[in-house]
Amino acid sequence: MLINNFKGNKNFFPKKSFIKKNIVFLLIIANLIQTHYYMRKGIQATLLIVSLIGLYLIYKSIQTPIEFARESKARYAKVIAVLKDIRKSEEAYEAINKTYTNNFADLEKFIENGQFYITTSRDTSWTAFDPHFKIDVLKQSSVTDTIGKVSVKDSLFKGSDRYKQMASVTIGDRTIPIKIETGVITRENEVKFPVFEVKISKKDILEGLDEEEIEKELQKVGVNDIKGPYVSVGSMTEVSSSGNWPSYYNDKSENKSGSR
Repeated sequence: MLINNFKGNKNFFPKKSFIKKNIVFLLIIANLIQTHYYMRKGIQATLLIVSLIGLYLIYKSIQTPIEFARESKARYAKVIAVLKDIRKSEEAYEAINKTYTNNFADLEKFIENGQFYITTSRDTSWTAFDPHFKIDVLKQSSVTDTIGKVSVKDSLFKGSDRYKQMASVTIGDRTIPIKIETGVITRENEVKFPVFEVKISKKDILEGLDEEEIEKELQKVGVNDIKGPYVSVGSMTEVSSSGNWPSYYNDKSENKSGSR
């Protein structure tokens, strides 16, 4: 009888349209849930990427100045070593020729062929007749004797031929040419002094490194900095063969003043 009632009641079962509508609704809900899940995962991935980028930028902001300082000091040391060789070669050339040279070929020839004379001084005395006083008087003087000589090359470079590379300095795969400027300046009482100067642009030396750090380097004037836009030795306005680098680039035995 109950079965007969179900059969006779057409409204007892849901209509097909109702079932279809609910299935569509459930599919929409499922799709929204899935979309939300993937959106949340996407947001998490985006936040992770942003965090990693932020960490990298922080690391770079700390590491870039450190790496720049290390590399710039290594490059400066290489340049300064060449400038020191030029300085001692020019000082030796001036000691013998009473002037400096701006020609690397002449400087190289001098190093290979020039000689320092080893001398010694001694006091001497004798008597001589003074015609005014009509008596013998004691005379005194100093005599300089040459007792030997030594090669400029052996004295300055001790068997090394690096003086042949003084006309340029190599940084990585780049070669930077070097130019010597020479002249004469006048001091008090019209006394003339020969002078020389060699300078190399920091921009050329530091090329390829971080641009912002290079601009900061060009402005440095501190005690422990290489002052100004050049690494230089000598001067065209002062009687000096000093370099503009701080003392920690020098050996302990080096004379850091170089002025007269």
